[in-house]
Amino acid sequence: MARQRYKYLIKLIQEAFAQARDLGIPNLLQPGLAKEIVIADILGHEVISAKRQPDARDPENPEIMYEYLSCKEGGSGQFDRMFKSPVDKRERSLDRIRRNSKIYLAVFYAHNQLEVKTIYELEPYVVEAEAVRQLDRSANDISHIGFSISWTREHGSVVYQASGTE
Repeated sequence: MARQRYKYLIKLIQEAFAQARDLGIPNLLQPGLAKEIVIADILGHEVISAKRQPDARDPENPEIMYEYLSCKEGGSGQFDRMFKSPVDKRERSLDRIRRNSKIYLAVFYAHNQLEVKTIYELEPYVVEAEAVRQLDRSANDISHIGFSISWTREHGSVVYQASGTE
């Protein structure tokens, strides 16, 4: 019984891969990409599937870039591998924040991690200031910089909320 269900699931994944390739997305199973597609769909953005680029762009003006952070309920979004030092790597790390017009934190339901509960919009300069604060306090040269839902609620604004949530 399970083998038949696996085969069916694999068939669905293959169909999804074909659809993704038609959209210019070469690796649908790239970590985080499925959630980025969900977020972009809600916000009306165009996904950028390249690993070293922002997550999305404005479909009308490709110079306007966006970064997506995500977490499930009760979690926090993060920028991975941010450098405290040396200075040149720190600046490149902070450029991952600065290059964006907006930064979004999408909170997904714990029971369905492809369903968005809330999306918050943040200004890059606010995120950068918090990233600098966290890097300065870090004992490590490389850190993950986290943004809790409560911090985001205080410093950002809600741009999407699923119906029936507050």
